[in-house]
Amino acid sequence: MNGVTGDIIIAAKLIGAGLAMIGAIGAGAGIGIVTSGAVQAMGRNPDATGTIQTNMILGIAFAEAVAIYCLVVALLILFVVG
Repeated sequence: MNGVTGDIIIAAKLIGAGLAMIGAIGAGAGIGIVTSGAVQAMGRNPDATGTIQTNMILGIAFAEAVAIYCLVVALLILFVVG
């Protein structure tokens, strides 16, 4: 590729990868909300701590999977596309 065209493609790839990582913001917020709710629930009902903690870990794993998908898409855009 020549000068300006190559620079535009590189810029588009970087912008696309950045936009793909916006989903990680939602994953971070989701993890915070899940953890906050679980801690409050455990404080209100200490007898159910085991069940709440299991559900909390599962919720964190699902939210973290979204962030990992965002990262994979961003890396694919940077290193595979184009």
